[in-house]
Amino acid sequence: MPILNSINQMQDQMTEWRQDLHKIPEIGLQEFETSKYIKNKLSEFNIKFKDGYANTGVVAWVDGNEVTNDKTIGLRADFDALPMTEKNNFDHKSTNTGMMHACGHDAHMAVLLGVAEFLSKNTDKLNGDIMLIFQPAEEGSPEGEEGGAELMLKEGIFDEEKPDVIFGMHVTNAPHGIVVTKPGPMMASSEAFRIKVLGKQTHGSRPWGGIDA
Repeated sequence: MPILNSINQMQDQMTEWRQDLHKIPEIGLQEFETSKYIKNKLSEFNIKFKDGYANTGVVAWVDGNEVTNDKTIGLRADFDALPMTEKNNFDHKSTNTGMMHACGHDAHMAVLLGVAEFLSKNTDKLNGDIMLIFQPAEEGSPEGEEGGAELMLKEGIFDEEKPDVIFGMHVTNAPHGIVVTKPGPMMASSEAFRIKVLGKQTHGSRPWGGIDA
């Protein structure tokens, strides 16, 4: 109960963070203000971090009890927005034209920042280390560019320390107060592909002169 009480006391603060982040949505690999916001909060919590992964990604660490420190848990939150125009009228609506946090990534960031602050104040209770991963471009990179988790891996995110397990967080429509988890993939993903169809143009009155793609 003391832990739950401490977390409940953070709710207003985390709501404020989410609303701050909701105002500044940025699409994949362009999340510079978002990344800056996260780094400023981590600095306030005196948490060490490393940035620059996949352009705007940030990785931070909370070191636990040294006596029993033999495991590392990774917690991941994505932070890119979608190229959508927001039509809400509340005070914290998007201030970036044509961009919107419509998939919950603003909430993911707020939750992980809350976890970061709480754990940084309770390291004596941690039997291991926590790796905090703030990932850009989860919704997909601009065409022709690399990004997201794949690029963070390529750039050596786990060179210094590789977690024993990673939880990739996402909000869903589970009942309030419920956390759902399972080994391996849990939610669907999408893949994009491009097909080039080659035909031959002709006049509508002479279809035999062309190739019907």
